Amino acid sequence: MAAKKRSSRISSSSSSSSSHRSEAFKPSSPDSVKSQTNRHRWLIITFFIVFFIISLLIYCQRYYYYTATTVVVDVEKPYVYQRGLVKVDSTYREVIDENSNVSENISRRHFGNPVLAYITPWNSKGYGLAKKFSSKITHLSPVWYELKNEGSKLVLHGRHNADRGWISDIRMKGNALILPRVVLEAIPLDLLKKKKLREEAINLIIMECKEMEYDGIVLESWSRWVAYGILHNSDMRNLALQFIKQLGEAMHSVHLERNGKTNLLLVYVIGPPHTDKLQEHDFGPKDLQALYDAVDGFSLMTYDHSSPYNPGPNAPLNWIRSTLHLLVGACSKSRRLGEKIFVGINFYGNDFVMSGGLGGGPIIAHEYLSLLEQHKPVFQWEENSAEHFFLYSDNQHVQHAVFYPTLMSLAMRLEEARSWGAGISIWEIGQGLEYFFDIL
Repeated sequence: MAAKKRSSRISSSSSSSSSHRSEAFKPSSPDSVKSQTNRHRWLIITFFIVFFIISLLIYCQRYYYYTATTVVVDVEKPYVYQRGLVKVDSTYREVIDENSNVSENISRRHFGNPVLAYITPWNSKGYGLAKKFSSKITHLSPVWYELKNEGSKLVLHGRHNADRGWISDIRMKGNALILPRVVLEAIPLDLLKKKKLREEAINLIIMECKEMEYDGIVLESWSRWVAYGILHNSDMRNLALQFIKQLGEAMHSVHLERNGKTNLLLVYVIGPPHTDKLQEHDFGPKDLQALYDAVDGFSLMTYDHSSPYNPGPNAPLNWIRSTLHLLVGACSKSRRLGEKIFVGINFYGNDFVMSGGLGGGPIIAHEYLSLLEQHKPVFQWEENSAEHFFLYSDNQHVQHAVFYPTLMSLAMRLEEARSWGAGISIWEIGQGLEYFFDIL
């Protein structure tokens, strides 16, 4: 009986186990298989969706951080922008390391308005820079000539400065016009009152342009007339304006032999007011409108705002802006007038003595770089003037303040000129750093 019971239990257990095994290994129905496949598919799809969303969030976070903390490189921009050098928080080390580095394509212009560049014989570096960056410059004005009294005659001095080979090189490289500067040093009371002398002066200028194949001249006379004190007199002022008109009309009547479609050009140098209101001797909006048709451009000397006796910024941006408002801003045709202005921009700086007695004076590129190497200063940004400066103490423990243009200060002045439809005039290119040309 016991054996039977055990056998019965074994048989029963075996039957039960066999039954469970057969259920466990029972093939699934087609619907069950399909359901499981769909479930697996949705799990895979869900996994990839979640993975994609997480990846996207990480990318966005990283991209936001990148754009918020670095300058995004645009290969269409000049080298100095690609390197993030046009900024308020510049350092002396960046200037030392980068000042001679420019874009590979140096022929590309970024400032589309006219660019008048002065060159001086006493700073020969400007001649080389003019050739290298000639495509960025529309008007080149070498400082070569003076018109003076000699007895009862007028004499135009300066041809010995003229460099025909350099002019030829410039014309082979680009389309920059050559307009040498002529300073009118003749005694104004004689020149302006005597018709014969006025005609002689005009003939001397035009003959020199023809013989030397210039495209015109840049005339400087207003500051000389101010020094002689003749502009307070309304009659003399009218004679002065009439002479400039007569010169401009005579030059416009001359067709250049190199290009019969072009006339000789006249650019006139004008000084800025140094007060909030125009003084009697200042060149003002009425003078600008009177000469508009006879003159092809006005070189506005918006620099030399400060001096050793009044140290400070070289050319405060708020002063440049107020000068433009005084000259053209009040006129209904301000945009039309503004297009004939070359806003003055300095490529030189000043090293002013701030203690132990006033003093100091202009500095140029190599002197500026030498100061940076020697003193390793911290640049400071002056908001109102939009200029950088730094302080240092010399060997005698005298404190100095140095104001010299930077990429940021230049960029802001270019933008100001652009807003008026104006060009720029640079005094003078041989005094600046090479990478200044990169933003032009």
